[in-house]
Amino acid sequence: MGEARKVGEVRAAADAGVNLPALRSHNTALVLDLLRRAGVEGISRLELAERTGLTPQAVSKITGRLRDAGLAAEAGRRASTGGKPRTVLRLVPEAGHAVGVHLDRDALRLVLVNLAGTVVGERYTDVDLGAGAEAVVAAVAGEVEALVDGWARGGGGRSGTDADADAVAAGPGADAARPGTDAMAARHGADAVTAGPGADAVVAGPGADADVSGRTGWTPVNSPTVWDRSTPSRRTDPAPEAAPPTYPAPPPGATAGSPLPPPGVAAGPPAQAPGATPAPPTAATPFPPPPLLGVGVALPGPLDHTRGVLHRVTGFAEWDGFPLRDALGERLGVPVAVDKDTNAAALGLAVAGERGSFAYLHLGTGLGAGLVIDGVVRRGARTAAGEFGHQVVQLDGPPCDCGDRGCVEALCLTAVSRGDLAEAARVLGIAAGNLVALLDIDLVLLGGRTVTGAPEMFLRGVGAVLDERARRAGEPPVPVRTVPGDIAEGAAQLVLAPLFGRADA
Repeated sequence: MGEARKVGEVRAAADAGVNLPALRSHNTALVLDLLRRAGVEGISRLELAERTGLTPQAVSKITGRLRDAGLAAEAGRRASTGGKPRTVLRLVPEAGHAVGVHLDRDALRLVLVNLAGTVVGERYTDVDLGAGAEAVVAAVAGEVEALVDGWARGGGGRSGTDADADAVAAGPGADAARPGTDAMAARHGADAVTAGPGADAVVAGPGADADVSGRTGWTPVNSPTVWDRSTPSRRTDPAPEAAPPTYPAPPPGATAGSPLPPPGVAAGPPAQAPGATPAPPTAATPFPPPPLLGVGVALPGPLDHTRGVLHRVTGFAEWDGFPLRDALGERLGVPVAVDKDTNAAALGLAVAGERGSFAYLHLGTGLGAGLVIDGVVRRGARTAAGEFGHQVVQLDGPPCDCGDRGCVEALCLTAVSRGDLAEAARVLGIAAGNLVALLDIDLVLLGGRTVTGAPEMFLRGVGAVLDERARRAGEPPVPVRTVPGDIAEGAAQLVLAPLFGRADA
């Protein structure tokens, strides 16, 4: 954990490295991040040295450890201006995965994401946040287990309102959905429960030191494909579940993330093309998959991101003080990170390349904001930044679940409930204008199921208010865009982003 903290403490704004042994984990994160950004085209060691400021010798040592761990691989050769062609390296996306969970008030969406940020598995089901902590945690744990095991069963995982999510309705004590801690820990490494989702969990291999420890896991993963991503309002049925194939024990001597068994062990499946989603294993082509690095959970606030403890979730005061991170981590036996849904979405957008200072405004079952200032997610001292929905804009307005009156969230949801989306967009625009005036942000991004149901309506309504405000101030208008707001994908980045040097995950 100490090395993981150092990544956050010393991460520079630019891709600048330092040649000190105590900061080796920081330098490894820099190199990993550049490999990730390079994609399937890859990047040479010389380019890595130039971009990080590290010596060629330091880069060679780091990339050697990454290759030993199965995190990096050769991607061919590139012509040079003189001398022999340069060997190009790329990240091996399938060398590690994280599960991202979006726990909303009435729905649960999970994704399995590889190191490149590509979704390779997905599940969706209904949930009731008011069913009680025990039942909800059991349901989340059961869905995580089902998602991971879905790949092992050839992608036949069940979706939505299936029996393995019924623990929510069963109430406290619904342990049928609870996967055993020992079973998950056996799959992903017995020490995983005590390790945070930081850089220490990245790599393992011969000669690894503080920045290169890892896990060995043998649970194959696949996508049950239960969600039609091109139409967010429509779920599709999964393919019929096939009989699960039989998998042998891990080959002796295999290392975490090894794409193929070591010499002397029967060969696995054919090598995958760079960046390709691995084909599901079959009884004829078993192979050891990479470790599950952890689970990120995003849900409505307020909450304490650092401790993973919920506060009085708006509308569900019974969750106040519940240690969600520890409770879920104990059930699953893997590291768990917890954050507000809007922060997770903002992190996902920043990792995906959204630059500068922006606000992500999420209107769904509630209203909140994720704030990115100068490229960094800002949570505040108590994870209370971005409680955007509870700014009062009408002193005698309708009561809000938070106990106040006239909150933006209450006004927006009231307008939505009576079908007046134009009014909801106008109110959202007024609140967005307050945020622009307060923080001087460059961009407003809109998301959430209400927005995605009528994107043009909200673009026009919010944009009109911001344009009028800019006209009065004699300033250029702040642009407004709608985005998917993939909160589950952002939740997975709570686990993955620190591996690549982001201190704000």
